Amino acid sequence: MRAALDWLEREFTLPVVFAGFSFGAAVGLRAAYADDRVRALIALGLPAVDVEDRLYDFEFLRECTEPKLFVSGSRDPFGPMGKLEALVGTFADPKKLVRVEAGDHFFEGRLKEMRVALEDWVRVTLPAQELGRPSGT
Repeated sequence: MRAALDWLEREFTLPVVFAGFSFGAAVGLRAAYADDRVRALIALGLPAVDVEDRLYDFEFLRECTEPKLFVSGSRDPFGPMGKLEALVGTFADPKKLVRVEAGDHFFEGRLKEMRVALEDWVRVTLPAQELGRPSGT
């Protein structure tokens, strides 16, 4: 992860927004949260329960003050209703949790809703100029 951030910094002049899915989100959040080059964090399908022999610890997000978006399907067995809300509730602000209605762990049939949630949050959370977009887009 850090090698990827180093490469992005060398190749581009835009700020980095970390986004990861499921296990990749769990691992990537830990690597990205304290890196000054990362302006925001996005986790899709974040596991809120332990999966088989994988134990997840997100204590570090209690101190992370970068903007955070969590998107999960309402039928995701790894982010059950109540568990994910309670977990995200322990994280430092700013944060937002979006539930995609009838979405499963892979957002099957609900990719458009997931994409819209991401786009809307990025548009509101990060200034257009910072992301290299013209204002108003």
